Amino acid sequence: MLKYMLAGVAAAALVACSQETPVEEPAAPVETETTAPSEPAMMAEEKLDAVLAAQPDDVKARYQWRHPRETLQFFGVEPGMTVVEALPGGGWYSKILIPYLGADGHLIGASYAMEMWPLFGGFATEEFIEGQRTWPVDWPAQMREAVGEGAKISAFQFGSMPAAFEGKADVVLFIRALHNMARFEDEGGFLTQGLADAYAVLKPGGIVGVVQHRAPEDSPDEWASGDAGYLKQSALIARFEEAGFEFVGASEINANPNDQPTTDDIVWRLPPTLGTSREDPELRAQMEAIGESDRMTLKFRKPE
Repeated sequence: MLKYMLAGVAAAALVACSQETPVEEPAAPVETETTAPSEPAMMAEEKLDAVLAAQPDDVKARYQWRHPRETLQFFGVEPGMTVVEALPGGGWYSKILIPYLGADGHLIGASYAMEMWPLFGGFATEEFIEGQRTWPVDWPAQMREAVGEGAKISAFQFGSMPAAFEGKADVVLFIRALHNMARFEDEGGFLTQGLADAYAVLKPGGIVGVVQHRAPEDSPDEWASGDAGYLKQSALIARFEEAGFEFVGASEINANPNDQPTTDDIVWRLPPTLGTSREDPELRAQMEAIGESDRMTLKFRKPE
């Protein structure tokens, strides 16, 4: 998977990635007929459960860390929606979203800007970069072949979004995709452009869902800049608000208190990459005991 490939290289060379805690705890809803789940909502839940149950075992093994059911429900993703998924890579979430969104839905992949790939070095050879030029055509075809029937599939690259997509999306998902945009912001304004494209592609009132490796708030800003894979929650909320989004709330569904990184750590030391312990079984066992990274889960809205 592209995400894992990026992550693995990063680990080697420091190059490349239920319970909610909203800002204010809302009052408990009055238990009346109007607060009961609607029939469409119940049907959506059943469909999501069926899609998740149909995934292969290697995908299911990540559910304990990635909580796709709770995450998609927190972001309000439902069948029939148009959803943009940033850096979908090999399609871990895409292969869930395509059948879940269904024939009336639309999944739009959004990869990094062409100008960003050379900054990675390492794996980003001339051949690899040349292959990215046709990604907006190649990736939808790959996903269709892998998944079969389901949502319509399209793609674009940040910084070159087709005008036809503007104002069409119900939800934009940035799942473990923002740290590289942040780390290369000074080189090309990639985070700024990505947030601007997210704002443009969303309908008024549309939602942005973020799942991102979380840096401790007391860590140095220079370390929590994305180079190590981690970003501060407060800093990320501030960036989205500066881009015009309203912060709706946060959830701890993807939190892992066992991940307590220091400035000597990179996120790719942890599963599934285990980039620093491939030749050290004892260290590998320690990293596996921690599990996948501590992750913030944030929800934003484009104003009506």
